[in-house]
Amino acid sequence: MKTTGNTILITGGTSGIGLGLALRLHEAGNKVIVAGRRKELLDQIAAGHPGIDTLVLDVTDPASIAGARETVTRTHPELNVLVNNAGIQLPEPLLEGDSLRVAEDTVTTNLLGPIRMVNAFLPHLTAKEDAVVINVSSGLAFVPLPITATYNATKAAIHSFTESLRVQLADTSVQVIELVPPAVRTTLMGQQDNEHAMPLEDFLTEALNLLHTQPDAKEILVDNVKFLRHATANGTYDDVLAMLSAY
Repeated sequence: MKTTGNTILITGGTSGIGLGLALRLHEAGNKVIVAGRRKELLDQIAAGHPGIDTLVLDVTDPASIAGARETVTRTHPELNVLVNNAGIQLPEPLLEGDSLRVAEDTVTTNLLGPIRMVNAFLPHLTAKEDAVVINVSSGLAFVPLPITATYNATKAAIHSFTESLRVQLADTSVQVIELVPPAVRTTLMGQQDNEHAMPLEDFLTEALNLLHTQPDAKEILVDNVKFLRHATANGTYDDVLAMLSAY
């Protein structure tokens, strides 16, 4: 992936990793469109960062995705990068009554959302040079955090979907990249002050440096996530799972 001169749509871009990526990529000389559900946050981003465009988008709503495709391909026909970042992570105590609601919401947002976005935008992207789909998964795709059972499962599914997508698009102009964050200090699970999580700015610096120095990368793995990504290969899976089970 080239790291400048792109037109990039980022879902879930109003906070955390999504907003961080948007600001860094904008500063690097890319046109960035931040998409999210809350118009008031989008308005604040647009006002505070001239040059960044915004789009109201709910990835759980197929009609909203269809409308976003129509709007973005009309207003930004040069769009060549889609970053599927929108997601939720909620505690899911499986013995409690509302765990099914959490599971269903998580699947709709974290799995169906990116799949629907890819299906909506792929016809446009395959007609562009230097096109890229970046799917944001998680280190928990490889060793689960038991309290967020369905979150882990959706991220494992995104990993598998991304692998298949890459193979199917091998003969097209579209590069497929999986960005695999570790625990990062964001509000996703209220871990913005968690000393065990990676500072957001450190994550962004390392991840974007990897994108810049490894333009053909299939996965972007910062050092802090490698103990999860390679746990099975390293024979440490049971130990890592036991550690995560204590949270």
